[in-house]
Parts: sequence; C-alpha cells; structure tokens
Amino acid sequence: MHIHILGICGTFMGGLAVLARNAGHTVTGCDAGVYPPMSTQLEAQGIKLIEGWGVEQLDLKPDLFVVGNVVTRGNPLMEEILNRGLPYTSGPQWLGEHVLNGKWVLAVAGTHGKTTTSSMLTWLLEDAGMNPGFLIGGVPLNFGVSARLTDSSFFVIEADEYDTAFFDKRSKFVHYRPRTAVLNNLEFDHADIFADLAAIETQFHHLVRTVPGIGRVVSNGREAALDRVLTRGCWSEVERFGVDGGWQALPAEDGVAIDERFAVYHNGERVGVVDWQVQGEHNRMNAIAAIAAARHIGVPPAQAAKSLSTFRNVKRRMEVRGSVDGVTVYDDFAHHPTAIQTTVAGLRTRIGRGEDGKHTRILAVLEPRSNTMKLGVMKAQLPASLVDADLVFGYGASAGKDALGWNLAEALAPMGDKAQAFNDIDTLVKSVVAAARPGDQVLVMSNGGFGGVHQKLLDALSARPTAQARGVA
Repeated sequence: MHIHILGICGTFMGGLAVLARNAGHTVTGCDAGVYPPMSTQLEAQGIKLIEGWGVEQLDLKPDLFVVGNVVTRGNPLMEEILNRGLPYTSGPQWLGEHVLNGKWVLAVAGTHGKTTTSSMLTWLLEDAGMNPGFLIGGVPLNFGVSARLTDSSFFVIEADEYDTAFFDKRSKFVHYRPRTAVLNNLEFDHADIFADLAAIETQFHHLVRTVPGIGRVVSNGREAALDRVLTRGCWSEVERFGVDGGWQALPAEDGVAIDERFAVYHNGERVGVVDWQVQGEHNRMNAIAAIAAARHIGVPPAQAAKSLSTFRNVKRRMEVRGSVDGVTVYDDFAHHPTAIQTTVAGLRTRIGRGEDGKHTRILAVLEPRSNTMKLGVMKAQLPASLVDADLVFGYGASAGKDALGWNLAEALAPMGDKAQAFNDIDTLVKSVVAAARPGDQVLVMSNGGFGGVHQKLLDALSARPTAQARGVA
C-alpha cells in the first residue's frame, strides 16, 4: 500500500510514518515545515518529503491519504482530496487498524508524564526480553528512536488526549484499544479544544470503555478527576498507585535519599528496590505506574525495579545540553504550570537549598508556547509554578500586548525583581548570561525549539571574558 501522510513532520505522524515504512508500505508525506531533525530522520528511512500543501501531490496517486490533526478545512490539498472523493483516514485510526490490531497494547495516558512513563514501560519490557514495538512522543535514550515495529505481541503507545483530526474530534487514544491502560494523572489542558476539565474526563471515560474485561486499568489513586472517570463506568480490573493499599514508592532504608533509592510496595508488601539517577516525586510515580503495567504482562516487580537502574530517561527531560565556566544549561519539555513546578522542584531537590541563602541558584528560562498557554488560561498559575527558581527569564512579551495575546510581564509581576519578560531571544540570552555565575543551573523549559536558545546560551557563556580567561572558549 502507498500512503501519503499530511502533516508528516509532527512527532506522532513522523513516528507513524516510520512504523508504516517498517511494515513494508510505500510512504510519502508533506508538511508546512519540512526541516531537520525530523526531515533527515524520515528521509533516512526512504520516505519522500514534500514541502507545503500543493494539489500536485495528488499525482502521486497513493492508495490512501493519512491526515494529521494539523490539517484543517481550507487546506488546499485536503480540499481537493474532499472534492475528488479520494480515500482518507486519520493517523490514529490507521495506526489502530494496521499496526495495533491483534497486539497487546499498553497505552499510557495522562496530562503529564506520558512520554517518560511510556519510555520506562518500554524499557522494562525490552530488558525482560519481550522486544516490544512502541510509538512515543519523544526519544527514549535507551532506544534512540521514537518508534519501532517488531514481531512482538506487545506494543507500548503514548496515548494522547488531543483530538484525532478535523473530521474526528474524539481523542486519539480511543483508537488504540489497549488491554493495559495507565491513567497517570488528569488536569485541565488543551484549552484550544476542551472547554473544561469535565470535557477531558469524558474523553478518558471513552478510553476506559475500550479496555476489555480481561484488561487492566492502572490509575493514579491521588487524582480525584481519575476517580470521577472510573466512577462513570469501568469494566476492567483496576490497580491504583500512589496510595495505601496499592502501588507505592517508599524510602528503601533510613539515611538514604529516596531520590536515589526507593522501595516498591504492592498491597503493603515490599516487592522491589529501585536504584537510579532520575529525580523527583513525579518520576517515582511514573516508575511505579510502569512497574504495575509491566506486571500485567508477566514482568515480576523485582525484575522491573532492577531494570529501572539502567533507564536513561528521554531527550528533553532534564537533558544537560552543556556546561560552561561552571554554569550548566538544561533542556526540558515542561510547558504546563504543573509540569513547570515539578521540574523546577525536582532540580531544586537534586542541588539542594544550602544555608544562609548560599544555595546553588536556578535560573529558569521559560517559553509559554503551548496552545493552552497562548490562550492565557493558566497565566495566573505561572508565579507559583516558578517559586523554587531564583531568577526567571520569560520569552514572549512586548510593549502592551505580546505574541501570546496576553502580557507575560504582567503575569510574572507578582514575582517582583526575580522575574523579567522579553520579546527578543538575543536580549534574553544577554540578560541570562549577565546574571549567571559559576555554579548556576540554567533550566530552559519549552515544548518547542525556543529559537535554539540552549546553544545561544552556551555560546554566549563561552564568549564571556571570565570563561575565556579560564580557557573555556
């Protein structure tokens, strides 16, 4: 089959393209932004890419057009597909019918932690010799790719609640039909397509409806929203994590930091110990969710806990991009206020607070570019989410009204002198570099490329006279 993918350079659709190519299909695709690294990754797979939405692409005569949710009515190529009555489907539906069909699907859903938990779960299965297929919205460092097709019966997928396509407003995950479903957490997000939290809960209810009676739902027991979802109807076994009587992460022994070593408990019984370098309470919750899900297909918890010692996390999850003159620059995908708070708090836990105000400083560099943040729905939550940072540098503001549609400087005003807003990346970089001193941790957070700010910071730090004097440049 020849499929032509509209919106191929998105993380999900790019991964789908790789799976389709691995399955033996002829794959071509188009997008409005065909550029590295996704373009080079796809072309290396033998996938022809076309820039833009020109109707001449119909001359390729594919058997089927697979449409990503970036495509809207008015798109010239899509309009001509509709006018000619040519066959088309959505990415999630094609995936469900042609890749996931017949597989034991392990789906990880939730507002936060989907990518990390999916990556952990995939690694637990891999280390157990199960050779799982997977499609993840990031690049697990244990694998180096975001998608893989194997002959295994098991397939791990990051289950996104975003809508499927312009012609299918259900969440993507209703197409996956998991036998094991992880519900990591649930908060309001995606304000561009959901009116409120109740609307998202309905979509999660639809997901739960697709889990078979012999399946299992692994749910965060601390989340009232998920309890409401399950109360609306659940026809599968439910295991909860993060609460007494379920799966828990507790101190392994006195005097040892729980961030470095913790014990896994199930129904009050100690079943394994995790030694690792991944920080934060949120990641411990991700870990026990992954261990619980892996147990459903036969991976013993003690073995899964041991496997996590070799888990290498995901690109853009507290990824160190470089260190110059004692200043370390991190890259993280955090963009929702809750994710921002847990990310900053996790770094603060790692580096400590010190005494008498002489602790290692965190310089938070933030780009609120998600659709939800652009709408300003959560702007009031930003100051509280950044409370553990010493200085904050926000990008997106201009005089009066900014590119966000709201004033970032005003939103950060409650933080006083510790926060600044910028509408020019180069000016932001100069301000960060002027403020940075040896020992500082510069934490960059964005769900996009942020104009290459990470490398600009490292280059500017190297060019400082102090760095040159130390022989860094």
